[in-house]
Amino acid sequence: MKVLIAEDDQNIRLGLDEILRQEGYDTVLAEDGRQALALYEQTRPDFLCLDIMMPGMDGYAVCRQIRARDAKVPIIFISAKSEEIDRVLGLELGADDYILKPFGVREVVARIRAVTRRCIATEPATANTASFRQERFTMGDLLVLPAELRAKRATASGAESFELSLRDLKILQLLHRKQNQVVDRATLFDECWGFDHMPNSRSLDQHVSQLRKRIEVDPKNPAIIRTVHGVGYRYETKYPL
Repeated sequence: MKVLIAEDDQNIRLGLDEILRQEGYDTVLAEDGRQALALYEQTRPDFLCLDIMMPGMDGYAVCRQIRARDAKVPIIFISAKSEEIDRVLGLELGADDYILKPFGVREVVARIRAVTRRCIATEPATANTASFRQERFTMGDLLVLPAELRAKRATASGAESFELSLRDLKILQLLHRKQNQVVDRATLFDECWGFDHMPNSRSLDQHVSQLRKRIEVDPKNPAIIRTVHGVGYRYETKYPL
């Protein structure tokens, strides 16, 4: 999925870019409102993060022009303006959410994932969201729900739920699709990080390790994402095909 980030503060812009890329999004960056509008026309992102106070054209003006073209594309305002009237104006212009600076990574991730779920549910599906609208599937005792960006497992005390990032979901979808086959590192990077990503085995192993901590019953003895040393990873069904 593609996100347009429009923010004139370079540190914040790059910080948001890093957060979203870690989650598995493709990003397009704009330094001001006019550039944001031009990039919106060129790239047609799935949703936008707009700063309000930008040179040339502020976020409100960008939002108005985009809403005149597309009434549905999600828009999140990210701004230091904290007065209630500013938030009300932003929402009245058609923004889907409003995040105030300074913000925490967890807050941004939670709000981005909420907007992503709405993108996935939107009719008709776009080329960027279609893969996340596939039917739910199981991996061992884990039920994966792509449209909800989550997985569930039944336990003695009730259902246990796990939040998934887009990248988590891509990894699980790939391993499930190639069940009982070894998926090498190059394939994982190409399909779950993108062809333009510079492969780094450490980043892959770290991501898989964190994912295991959330979805495996025993992360030290994984039953879903198994390591094939020197090659990659594999999901094995109980009764191989």
